[in-house]
Amino acid sequence: MDILKAATDWVKAELFSTPFFILFGLLFVLASIGFWQFGKTEMARAYISPTLVAGVLLMIIGFGLFFTNKSRLANFPIAYESDASAFVESELARAKGTLKEYRTIVFTAIPLIIAACAIGIMFFNTPIWRASLITTIALLVVILLVDGTAYARMDAYNQQLLSVEKED
Repeated sequence: MDILKAATDWVKAELFSTPFFILFGLLFVLASIGFWQFGKTEMARAYISPTLVAGVLLMIIGFGLFFTNKSRLANFPIAYESDASAFVESELARAKGTLKEYRTIVFTAIPLIIAACAIGIMFFNTPIWRASLITTIALLVVILLVDGTAYARMDAYNQQLLSVEKED
């Protein structure tokens, strides 16, 4: 198995996936502008700041991941050519750590935060609190959707790395 090709394919898939954070971020920013321009009620006006913050956060995440993976794509061949076994070892360590983080943060902490926000909606009656909690839920759902597919790709990549390690 050509592990460099597998690594490159994984990064290219990530480069395709991360712009979805940017797209959703732009949608949140556009929603914020819409609430600012057309919001007549107190509840509609309360969404201006939370959706803007969520949109900016998603765009920061998206651009950060995009440029990180873009540099990874350029560095993979160099690292592989200099020492293939060290490349596989470092990628295995990174993949295992990332998978652990996904399980802890994306699949445990985020659902708990969503549940807490949903419960908070029942207890907070002010528009800004409700708008903030609802926007937080929407933001976290976007992260769950995008990172859920990223987890599956990382897991498959990790399996490829493990099979290469067993061959050596």
